[in-house]
Amino acid sequence: MREDLLTKSSKERYGAKPDLDSAKLCGATPEDTVSRLDMAEIQLPPPLPRPFTYCDPASVPVLLAQGAEARLYKTHFLHPSIPAALKVRPLKPYRHPILDRRLTRQRILQEARCMTKLAREGAPVPGILAADWGNNPEPDNESKEGNSASNGGWLLMEWIDGDVVRQVVDSWEKWIKSSSALDERGTADTDISVCAEAVKESEKKICTLLRKIGSAVGLLHKTGIIHGDLTTSNLMLRPPASGVSAETAPRETDTKNLEPGNELPSLDGEIVLIDFGLASQSVQDEDRAVDLYVLERAFASSHPRTERLFQEVLEGYGESFKGAKSVLKRLEEVRLRGRKRSMIG
Repeated sequence: MREDLLTKSSKERYGAKPDLDSAKLCGATPEDTVSRLDMAEIQLPPPLPRPFTYCDPASVPVLLAQGAEARLYKTHFLHPSIPAALKVRPLKPYRHPILDRRLTRQRILQEARCMTKLAREGAPVPGILAADWGNNPEPDNESKEGNSASNGGWLLMEWIDGDVVRQVVDSWEKWIKSSSALDERGTADTDISVCAEAVKESEKKICTLLRKIGSAVGLLHKTGIIHGDLTTSNLMLRPPASGVSAETAPRETDTKNLEPGNELPSLDGEIVLIDFGLASQSVQDEDRAVDLYVLERAFASSHPRTERLFQEVLEGYGESFKGAKSVLKRLEEVRLRGRKRSMIG
């Protein structure tokens, strides 16, 4: 019976249908089991902050991602035709309420200040549309559970159209792998020559993309901001406003013999930095070098085929501002000791 109870509990937790026979052994009626099943299948979304709970049902914010510290929604700003990104920092019930409010306020303001400073200097970051750090001393006792979400902090930001750089680079690596397999299969000489030319052209474009990443990070550091979590998942490729031209569009002969889903992705556009939840303000070469080291390790772990081209990122970074040379020199020291800070300054 103990095993039946554990199995039933785990099934209810993950939304699976509980066993009616096991429920009878526990003394539950079929009606109770069906009602519990209905409750298990209905997975309510996380609560939204108060300003976003009175939306038109047709434009309710959509949950895109949920992490340990925040949740990301897609919503709109002032009008349904203006999309926006909503980042919510919910309450942490395991922390003392006063400490939780102070930490939430500090992190929301820090993120907003860094992004506002970067936008003022012309860096490619989403614009801040609104913010609230949940500066409410006491929740309403009558509806404490309903107002708990409103005591958290949130940021409403400009919506960035495009793809995450990690997905773009992954698609490019899959395309390169498929192109290599096409050469090994030994098709017609014309197809092999066209494929080799397409691979060579795509490597030029990926190098240009990596240089853009280095320039964007350089402008970030030039402004005096440290990202704190520089990975390809926190970089977006915004497509050009004019659309893809005939020159940049992949040719049909480049992908006609490849497997479905392995088409050459578009590598044109602007690099946009996102997710400044761990950002800080610093002009120290050590902090900048650690930022670059985190990005380098992200390429090594997530994009093995592109790791050899990471030097393009550093070259784009070196051309971004005058102090880049000293940062790159410090990066060599950081590589030798990892991310551990130097004890001699």
